[in-house]
Amino acid sequence: MTRPVPAPAAAGRQVALVDLLDRVLAGGVVVSGELTLSIADVDLVHISLRTLLTSITALGPRDD
Repeated sequence: MTRPVPAPAAAGRQVALVDLLDRVLAGGVVVSGELTLSIADVDLVHISLRTLLTSITALGPRDD
């Protein structure tokens, strides 16, 4: 398994959580997960979750 190598410009630079969140939401991110509830190795409930997180910018004031 290979690990991604950080870009030289980003190496050693600290990024604030707000800046990181702004960058991620500007491009969008998909979060997915699975949850299985079971008793005695018998699957009772299987839930699959997927969500898209992205930012929405306002276009400006409207004259309606």
